[in-house]
Amino acid sequence: MKYVLSTVALALAAMACPAKEVSVHDPVMAKEGDTYYVFSTGPGITFYSSKDLKNWTPEGRVFKGQPTWAKKAAPTFDDHIWAPDVQFHDGKYYLYYSVSGFGKNTSGIGVTVNKTLNPRSPDYRWEDQGMVLQSVPVRDDWNAIDPNVIEDGKGNAWMSFGSFWSGLKLVKLNKDWTGLAEPQEWHAIASRTSGEAAATEKAGPGEIEAPFIFRKGDYYYLFVSFGLCCRKADSTYHVMVGRSKEVTGPYVDKNGVDMLKGGGSLLIAGDKDWKGLGHNSAYTMDGKDYLVLHAYETADNYLQKLKIMEMKFDAAGWPGVDQADLNKYRSNQLPAK
Repeated sequence: MKYVLSTVALALAAMACPAKEVSVHDPVMAKEGDTYYVFSTGPGITFYSSKDLKNWTPEGRVFKGQPTWAKKAAPTFDDHIWAPDVQFHDGKYYLYYSVSGFGKNTSGIGVTVNKTLNPRSPDYRWEDQGMVLQSVPVRDDWNAIDPNVIEDGKGNAWMSFGSFWSGLKLVKLNKDWTGLAEPQEWHAIASRTSGEAAATEKAGPGEIEAPFIFRKGDYYYLFVSFGLCCRKADSTYHVMVGRSKEVTGPYVDKNGVDMLKGGGSLLIAGDKDWKGLGHNSAYTMDGKDYLVLHAYETADNYLQKLKIMEMKFDAAGWPGVDQADLNKYRSNQLPAK
């Protein structure tokens, strides 16, 4: 009887205390060997490792201190490094990141480099390469945050970035992937303004950010987030997509509307269980295409949680995800090693 009672007690305790899920903002993912890594906005950039995409071990932070240049670009920088992007190039991992003040374009994008993502490897050492790009209030009508790097079919690296103001931009990187190519080459790729945005201190009404370019088949797919993040029940973030046969655009939606003119086809939005879906990344791994994003769970006081969803392409070549996977996918945060 004691055994039965203790078993029941353990079961009730498990029901009362569900497994802790991975809480992230703006997640990006990479795979090295048999291990997946997810990087997130957070103090020093927080990251996690997993063997199966479900059970994740906290690995601490990338930056033990602060990037040396952060306070110069963003005087109100508070140790939270935003919106990382991880890429593998020329035998090394490049981790792009941004520092900023909320709602301001006192912002900068930097990059740090490592031979491995495994913090237990003797080769593990992040070496910051400094700032790649900076935005300055009044001078610039764009915001230097939310970087994502894509390599085109000719071996050139391009960084998309941006938030609010006049929209999202694309700039060519140098051969080292650590600075801008010279002469500089810039493109505007998506906007929700009338095209008359000025270089003001305030962001304005153009709710667009978090570009991520994913190449598949004949197309480059541009994923973006419309709406507002970080407002719990009032969050309106949702993921839109367009595509182009050239990395520089124009990116158009299913109706042929240019994303520079407010176009974009809905990929996924929130529902009664999940709010604020967005700031996604996209990957082909292990023969499948994945959409990685954060979402706020209504039943858990709108805590932001990791979502990894299989993405499938229809006969016309447009991506789709199953809304039901929001509830089906549940991460499990393991104890730190």
